[in-house]
Amino acid sequence: MRPAIVDLEFTQNASVKVHIQTNIESLIAGIDSSHDDTDDSPQTQRYNQLRALSSSQLSNEFKLLEASIISEFHLAFDGIESDLSLVSLDIPAIGNLDKSRLSSIHLLALIPSPSDNTQQVTWQYAQRFGNNIAHFYYDKTPQEKTSHWLTNGAISPPFQLNTTYAPKSFTQVAVEYSVLGFEHIVPKGLDHILFVLGLFLLSIKLRPLLLQVTAFTLAHSITLGLTIYGVISLSPSIVEPLIALSIVAVGIENIFVKTVKARRVVVVFLFGLLHGMGFAGMLSQLGLPESDFATALVFFNVGVEVGQLSVLAAAFLCVFWLVKNQQLYRQWVVIPMSMLICLIGLFWTYERIFL
Repeated sequence: MRPAIVDLEFTQNASVKVHIQTNIESLIAGIDSSHDDTDDSPQTQRYNQLRALSSSQLSNEFKLLEASIISEFHLAFDGIESDLSLVSLDIPAIGNLDKSRLSSIHLLALIPSPSDNTQQVTWQYAQRFGNNIAHFYYDKTPQEKTSHWLTNGAISPPFQLNTTYAPKSFTQVAVEYSVLGFEHIVPKGLDHILFVLGLFLLSIKLRPLLLQVTAFTLAHSITLGLTIYGVISLSPSIVEPLIALSIVAVGIENIFVKTVKARRVVVVFLFGLLHGMGFAGMLSQLGLPESDFATALVFFNVGVEVGQLSVLAAAFLCVFWLVKNQQLYRQWVVIPMSMLICLIGLFWTYERIFL
């Protein structure tokens, strides 16, 4: 009966990932820690039957007892126990039956809001499951672990939780992710800025511009949400070159077309779907707080929209004085700027495919 290895990883999205490496067969069979050798237990026959099961079969057996087994794991914040939920099981294929099979149980818990500026975390592994070694660490510094050897169902010494890992208030999440969304457009999202400018150049009249921006916003909001929630997935190696090509396409159309037509709105919607996946790729790298996932997603999108509107407002202030003379506006602004947008888009397309 080897001790279980428990890794408690505290993440900056206000969650704790609990990874338990143990002998799952002994947990299911109910062999308690009073036996140094599984062969000495009355449950030996059941244990040996479980060891002969495939990974999927053993997973099914575990899930039949999932609730009762997980209830024996205790993670507490300031003495208040947190709910643990099963994320996944990693069970190796059947190997040498003379050796125990070590599997991994992956659990997740949300970090509650602290009652004050301090928050202490404790871990307890049921005595009947045997001894365990608990490692406490932060996701940013996994090499810096606080470890404890726990026997006979002992509760770990308190681990002081860094306050930066505690959940943020609704206001904090809303402000933080709105700013992140805005900054992803201004100043960091040059490709998105050029696309929005491409929409603006063809017609700065309110109705045609509103139709295009609405179609673009609706489209990228859909794919941003679906991608973040894992419903759809497309490799960045495909998405990023296509975003660059969408900039080229809008620029070319601006050169040869003088008015916004229904087809343009449809095309903008389709391109918006691509840009939403681009937003999602960046947002996935930043991470979303588990406890405020929807809030962060909504306000990131709000920030993106404010950024886009800021770009449109700045563009209008630069050219409004020339709008009354449509011929000069087209010659001096639309065609030269659209050609520049096309060239930049072509360069990015080449760069994102070949470099």
